[in-house]
Amino acid sequence: MENFKSGFVAIIGRPNVGKSTFMNKVIGQKIAIMSDKAQTTRNKIQGVLTQDDAQIVFIDTPGIHKPKHRLGDFMVKTAENTLNEVDSILFMINAKEGYGRGDQYILDMLQNVNRPVYLVINKIDLIHPDELFPLIEQYKGKLEFEEVIPISALEGNNVTHLLDVLKGNLPEGPQYYPEDQVTDHPERFIITELIREKVLQLTREEIPHSIAVVMENMEERDNNSLFIQATIVTERKTQKGILIGKQGSMLKNIGKYARQDIEALLGSKVYLELWVKVKIDWRNKQNQLHEYGFRSDEY
Repeated sequence: MENFKSGFVAIIGRPNVGKSTFMNKVIGQKIAIMSDKAQTTRNKIQGVLTQDDAQIVFIDTPGIHKPKHRLGDFMVKTAENTLNEVDSILFMINAKEGYGRGDQYILDMLQNVNRPVYLVINKIDLIHPDELFPLIEQYKGKLEFEEVIPISALEGNNVTHLLDVLKGNLPEGPQYYPEDQVTDHPERFIITELIREKVLQLTREEIPHSIAVVMENMEERDNNSLFIQATIVTERKTQKGILIGKQGSMLKNIGKYARQDIEALLGSKVYLELWVKVKIDWRNKQNQLHEYGFRSDEY
């Protein structure tokens, strides 16, 4: 296609700066799970935005943090490796939180990257406009950014401008994905992520990030509906009790709200059956990380 532009853009930043919210806003539907807890994203989520004259493939990386277990090592290494595979990098920060030690770790990493880096100041709806300029000056003194762009991913403020800037700097290239494809992840992956999101949202602080969701079965029924069976894996028996809840109430709610999102994603009636299984210390066991979709050559 003549004059068509395309490229890959990594979104990097500390946990909970709004990377997944931005991705979902840009793509127009939920493909990355959202939670107010840190370190929600575990895998590189690729979101595809296709316009008449361009295609931008966004890579939402796990938040950079100090790893506490083998899964944490995997998450940080995944984010770091992404930087050398893309055309541009969005370094996203939280306007409300401002500069932190975790940002300096990322800035040091970006010093060695030969790619255009855009500073994206997210959540500007949470601060007074007078607070923005000092924040910009603080970061501009730490790295030579291609451009500094304040946005609110939640409200959509300035997001179109950011997309225009990115598109203007993309190279000419092919359309990598069909125009109706919004992610490179299979439906099964997105479904398990939607279930995991509901666990994080409904259990709050009672269940830390010690769960995985495994798809056991997905089949189409005669009436154009889908029957899905999945297992929520956790590390301790006490957590299993919390996940199931009194007379199964918590598990029912997780299933109810996950099913609503899955039906919106797939556009069909869904029957969702959930189980809970205990796998002690699974985040530090290589064979179980591999079984749950974390490639062994990355941790």
